[in-house]
Amino acid sequence: MTLYIFNPEHDLCLANGDPNYMPPASALSYAHKGLSVMKILYGDDAEVIAADDFAQWYRNSTQSSIPTPDLKIIPWGWDLRLKRLLQKQGCPEGCLPSDEWLATLRQLQHRSTIVPLQPHATCASNIEEIERLLTEKHRIVMKAPWSGAGRGVRFVDGALSNHDQHWAEKVIVEQGCVIVERRLNVKEEYALEYSIAGSELTFTGLSLFVTQSGVYRHNILLSDDEIRKRVKLPIQLEHEVSQWINNTIVGRYEGPLGVDMILDTDDKTYVSEMNLRHTMGMVAHATINCNEQLLQQ
Repeated sequence: MTLYIFNPEHDLCLANGDPNYMPPASALSYAHKGLSVMKILYGDDAEVIAADDFAQWYRNSTQSSIPTPDLKIIPWGWDLRLKRLLQKQGCPEGCLPSDEWLATLRQLQHRSTIVPLQPHATCASNIEEIERLLTEKHRIVMKAPWSGAGRGVRFVDGALSNHDQHWAEKVIVEQGCVIVERRLNVKEEYALEYSIAGSELTFTGLSLFVTQSGVYRHNILLSDDEIRKRVKLPIQLEHEVSQWINNTIVGRYEGPLGVDMILDTDDKTYVSEMNLRHTMGMVAHATINCNEQLLQQ
């Protein structure tokens, strides 16, 4: 049996790294309100719960005919806090990933991993380097290597403020560097959605979305063909991204994977970031597919 867990607080937990971290109440409450998200991905018959409801679900399942020894757990995203929370609720160890696998997953999610695909980005390990890049680029975006829900992103024009400098120094000490990107004039934002099973990488589709000051707002429901026409995705870059995933991620991670892209006002395309988890773009893509199937019936 497969159990799906909706844990939208995942990015915050991954960024924090502490198995005992307590996410904000708003993030935890949304886990219960948004369970339908996973049902869009996997169907109305899917068993979907919030992470803190596992103990009750497991008690009910062991009293029924559900074959819990064969239980497979698929969350929105894996992190150390989720594993510890499930352990505390009596989840069998065989259903959970190892700490070593989770450590590898977290390291892969460090934003420095994808910098080889980002000619507009640099890993800066000190304030002097950030100031040099700011002098060269004039307008930059500073990103903490691990962050979530739009946190850990700062927009800088002209000069670093004292607050910017203190923030950057703290991030460098805690996370090893600050990712400095030339600030782009965004025209469109979209994502390449994939899944990895074993050694096989599968492209599952495209998604188009809107952010505000680095915070996700909503998706725009368009077909893959419509998105391709709108964003003019360069085939060579698409192949480069797929090849990089095969060389860097496949064999070290299995599950859903999304690569965010930016089309700027000069109609140039840039890789923005990578998510080793489910994404709202995948939900949007599943919604489009579901609507198309209904229209065909």
